Amino acid sequence: MNDAQIAAAHPLQPIARIAERAGIDEDLLIPYGRHMAKVDVHALAPGAGGDRREGHVVLVTGISPTPAGEGKTTVSVGLADGLNLLAASEDAPEGFAGATTMAALREPSLGPVFGIKGGATGGGHAQVVPMENINLHFTGDFHAITSAHNLLCALVDNHVQHGNELGIDPRTITLKRALDMNDRTLRHVVTGLGGRTQGVPREGGFEITVATETMAVFCLARDLADLKERLGRITVAHTYDGEPVTAAQIGPHGAQGAMAVLLKDAIAPNLVQTLGGTPALVHGGPFANIAHGANSVIATRTARALADVVVTEAGFGADLGGQKFMDITAVAGGFPPAAAVVVATVRALKLQAGMALADVKAGVDAVAERDGRDRADVAAEHLEALRVGVANLERHVENMAAYGVPVIVGVNRFLQDTDEELAWLADRCAQRGVRCAVADVWGGGGHGALDLARAVADALPARGEEPAPVTGLWQEGMSVAERIETVVRRTYRGARVEFGPIARRQLRQIAERGLDGLPVCMAKTQYSFTDDPTVLNAPEGFTVTVRELAVRTGAGFVVALTGAVMTMPGLPATPAADAMDVDADGAITGLF
Repeated sequence: MNDAQIAAAHPLQPIARIAERAGIDEDLLIPYGRHMAKVDVHALAPGAGGDRREGHVVLVTGISPTPAGEGKTTVSVGLADGLNLLAASEDAPEGFAGATTMAALREPSLGPVFGIKGGATGGGHAQVVPMENINLHFTGDFHAITSAHNLLCALVDNHVQHGNELGIDPRTITLKRALDMNDRTLRHVVTGLGGRTQGVPREGGFEITVATETMAVFCLARDLADLKERLGRITVAHTYDGEPVTAAQIGPHGAQGAMAVLLKDAIAPNLVQTLGGTPALVHGGPFANIAHGANSVIATRTARALADVVVTEAGFGADLGGQKFMDITAVAGGFPPAAAVVVATVRALKLQAGMALADVKAGVDAVAERDGRDRADVAAEHLEALRVGVANLERHVENMAAYGVPVIVGVNRFLQDTDEELAWLADRCAQRGVRCAVADVWGGGGHGALDLARAVADALPARGEEPAPVTGLWQEGMSVAERIETVVRRTYRGARVEFGPIARRQLRQIAERGLDGLPVCMAKTQYSFTDDPTVLNAPEGFTVTVRELAVRTGAGFVVALTGAVMTMPGLPATPAADAMDVDADGAITGLF
């Protein structure tokens, strides 16, 4: 059975029952059918969680992504189910019996769903459901964010069209319009053609919704008031005199109010369930290779008020989503992780060593049979590839451990993995003083994650105790350039940063505006520690080139664009959409 068939065969519980399990009164639900609902967090917040301290956050991150797949979301969902199973078992660790766990995850973007990745709700028996709804339009959050962002774009252009009281230089308008779909033809466009009534001609473009500042603001805001304040801070352009113009200056009362009107329902987090019946808040979804790559602060804070443990995920590898979660998201939300899980797969580590993808996916037995070779020889080659590729895992583990949080390696098991390979990887982690647990979550759901759940539970502080303080990557007083250089040297292991001419000019402008102390959000290929996606494993001593800087005053960080990374992806040669269809009865096929 594939993911869709497994999800379809599993009977879903009414969302009111899931809410009851989470400690949410049914009156606080805004239903979207029988199995999805938004939660009125404004009414929930004062009494949520009783008198106990807020729950511990467990961050799930991973190694550098590969075409072989790593399965962070699948492991996150399986781990949440496993922690609840462990807490209810007779042999629960001391102090963990009866503990409750919720998941807080990102919403999938339609770009990857119909592009190269497919859905992002987990897989096998470790899914958040209803998977078709979540992967597609869900509760309309992304449509609302897209509309709010494009409203701001329209209001700015309208201001310029009707008198331009602020003296905006159209050439400096930084906003691009948004679309939640991969479409390379919209990266660069010219607008305002056709005469004076059609607007002021200028160059512009589109970016995918999950890369917009509106999405970042939405996910970093603590409440509606904070959302409006952040939206108002978005820099939209500069005047002819070089002064910045913000959204709060557009119109007599600012554009933030109208934007918030479109977002007032979307800002409520979405309650769904895992196949194991664990409550999950799925809300927001910025990309981690462009933006900060975590679900909304509101969702995580809400889950902490309700549960003893919150399992959350950061996008792509620990060098991107993991680093940004520790230095941006956790700081903004006030929830330093109590433990971190670095997800790895045996076959992805082989790929990091340069083994052919077909051989990696086939596994030892299939390759030996296919090529008519001795199995022992093939097994030795695969084990050697694992020995080389494990450097990527070790780099990510070292980076997360440097923050001062306990790190557990979660090995997402595939059918092709041999016992020898899994044993070698566990022994390698043990030699490095890192706890490692194999998770068979695709096939076993929460039951397949019990070993990993036990390792995580053992690493967590007792309920009610504060986690150890996190040692951030940056120090107070660091400039933007110094923050970038620190990420490159300490996280990527690069030797130097080269700032292109545009970036150098922008660094000066950032300093002149008094914004030189802002955090940095690195926009970099997810496939490599370098800015070159073809350089795999754990390289050292390279140069990272920063070509451009984008100041996100609403989100409160500076985006450093490196390499060839773009804010509007394109579709692959064979997009996932090619396999999708819907029959006469409304059943969707090909969604994975």
